Amino acid sequence: MDRRQLLVTSLAFVGLAACSRAGGGASVLKVGSQRGGTKAVLIASGALEGAPYRIEWSEFPAAAPLLEAVSAGAVDLGEAGDAPFLYAYAGGAKIKAVQAGRSGGSSTAILVPNGSSIHAPSDLRGKKIATGRGSIGHYLLLRVLESAGLKPTDVSIVYLTPGDAKAAFTAGSIDAWVTWGSYVALARLHDAARILADGEGLLGGFGYEAASEKAIAEKRPQIEDFLRRLARARRWAADNPDAFGRVLAKETGLSEEVALYTVRQYRILPAPLGEASVEEARALLDRFRAAGAVGATRDPAGAFDASFNGALT
Repeated sequence: MDRRQLLVTSLAFVGLAACSRAGGGASVLKVGSQRGGTKAVLIASGALEGAPYRIEWSEFPAAAPLLEAVSAGAVDLGEAGDAPFLYAYAGGAKIKAVQAGRSGGSSTAILVPNGSSIHAPSDLRGKKIATGRGSIGHYLLLRVLESAGLKPTDVSIVYLTPGDAKAAFTAGSIDAWVTWGSYVALARLHDAARILADGEGLLGGFGYEAASEKAIAEKRPQIEDFLRRLARARRWAADNPDAFGRVLAKETGLSEEVALYTVRQYRILPAPLGEASVEEARALLDRFRAAGAVGATRDPAGAFDASFNGALT
């Protein structure tokens, strides 16, 4: 770290200490987390130890309600996949990505029952498929349909929360389910689901820690410190999947088998925000627009705040 970076970091921590002593709202960082997400990896890694502010956690079942809460200022920041983040941003959400993480696309998948007659993406024609509106699962479905020469209108898309989609899948009231993370693990290990296609080679694998514009303006030192700790936690989890899986099981109530399956499929490493993020975002939103899922033309270049990239080191 050069002298200038050292000075900036020192000033940031002086600001953090002052906020803590003041005991005001700035000494609390309100963080949203999805099941098995940011909260689990930070707790498992111990990366929050010694933080000079208090974390106030809020748990969300999926990215869409989390991002709504960030935009509304109910929480300061939270993590979401690239598709739901950009879907929310295009819809006018007052949020910006402040850190990127990247993994392979295999943790997002189209699932069918083991005995299903669906054996190729082309077999999805006329089928009822559940996923979350604007989710990474929604985007994967569009990509897979495109690769099979199908249009979104060739299938019946049912927009459900992950919990409702799992219930519908287990009951047999849908033909396929597009989901991610531990939901894939649960379906595979508990419902004997079969993976029809996953996102490897189709998805960019980006996820973003998104902060509200208000929090960026008022809590920059806390956010920068949090992102530095999160980057460290992500690297720890990638290097220690079994240890992370055991803590994830305790934190979420998942069985250890499901937790270990999840972390081995979903290993995310911190990455800088830059032009690659913008180009990927434009391609993603173009597909959503072509499918009629997004009507707004908001330029995604404004969705990224690269001024926090220093927190990766």
